Amino acid sequence: MRLKFWKKKTEAPIKKSAAREWADAVMFAVVAASIIRWATFEAYAIPTSSMEKSLLVGDYLFVSKLHYGARTPGTPLQVPLTHQTIWGTEIPSYLDALQLPSFRLPGFSEVKRNDAVVFNYPVEDGHPDDLKTYYIKRAIGIAGDYINIRSGQVYINGKVVENPEQRQFSYHISTDRVLNEKFFRSHNITDYYRTPTGYEVHTSPGKAAQLAALDIMKEVKLLQAGAGVGTAEVFPQVPGKYGWNKDNLGPLYIPKEGATVDINEQTLPLYEHVILKYEHNENTEVRDGKLYIDGKQVSHYTFKQNYYFMMGDNRHNSLDSRYWGFVPEDHVVGKAVFVWMSVDPNGDLLDKVRWSRVFSMVE
Repeated sequence: MRLKFWKKKTEAPIKKSAAREWADAVMFAVVAASIIRWATFEAYAIPTSSMEKSLLVGDYLFVSKLHYGARTPGTPLQVPLTHQTIWGTEIPSYLDALQLPSFRLPGFSEVKRNDAVVFNYPVEDGHPDDLKTYYIKRAIGIAGDYINIRSGQVYINGKVVENPEQRQFSYHISTDRVLNEKFFRSHNITDYYRTPTGYEVHTSPGKAAQLAALDIMKEVKLLQAGAGVGTAEVFPQVPGKYGWNKDNLGPLYIPKEGATVDINEQTLPLYEHVILKYEHNENTEVRDGKLYIDGKQVSHYTFKQNYYFMMGDNRHNSLDSRYWGFVPEDHVVGKAVFVWMSVDPNGDLLDKVRWSRVFSMVE
């Protein structure tokens, strides 16, 4: 006869409820999506026409964080998968009581000229740097470049820059005919409006030439600002001093990390905002046209990070560096790489999706 003096006690496995399993699955999905969104790729939509015709209103992009390196979060107290507000509300999605220094992980590329770059709008107030509104423009000039714009043509370091193939300018159309939406859509023009003397359209030089050849056209005139005619809205908002406008600007040095510039009456307005707002300096101020750091007047300054000069391809309908200055490197989010979906907001039901743009690369 076999006697059992001792038997190992076995415990029944604890079974999770269906609600607990769903909660765990949702939590895992949120964490995984947050990591992917932060470190690799993130989806964005194009809301304005500032990059037409390279990027269209209704384009949905994937933006690579891998190219330039992902940034560590500066505002950690935030609802996952949100930006400034909780979905569908005006309720802030974050608390700015805790702000951390932001660092950039290694990337496999630097920002290159003509890259289509997503960044946080630098001059926006009311949000931490990493939660400012997202903009997308083309990096026309990179750190260390001298940029000059003459009659709408960009020069970098004294050399003519190859223009984006789809760039647009503003033209005035004079005609005796009433032009309707069908006419403009047939000529692939979506950015236009009626004026007392005709129509103003934003289109490419080639398309403008085609319009001028039509019998119904009396005149198609490029609307361009003259050299030396400064405007108050153009950087650095001192029109009488520099005489710069949207079509004529510079030469202007784009700050590079480690580079030193003289600080004087001519250069201070160009770099004042950078030094005060983006360089994370303490005890820095401008008084009576002079720069003071820790109470001492300085005659030169060495930059702590790289900066970029961004422009939209729709040159006369883009709020960009010509108006508010440089983009700091720590505001750069990533590189736009391809369009995964494109929806025409004004298209008919059968023409709503722009199939030719789906999964197209961003040039």
